[in-house]
Amino acid sequence: MIEKIRQALSAALPCDSLEVRGSGGHFSIRVVSSAFAGKNTLAKQRLVFSAIAHLMKGDDAPVHAIDELETLAP
Repeated sequence: MIEKIRQALSAALPCDSLEVRGSGGHFSIRVVSSAFAGKNTLAKQRLVFSAIAHLMKGDDAPVHAIDELETLAP
């Protein structure tokens, strides 16, 4: 699942650095992206969650929660 999250984020955002950790449906994500420049925290988080939304939908969603989310601009 970590690789699917990485692929979804890499496809949606120009990632300078991307770290995904976790298991059992709970994950931590750290992303450094130029797409975050000039955006507030909520806007940055929306970009990340929209990129992985398809992995969080449904009763059998493989991603249940993002326990930690760090979004940084380079």
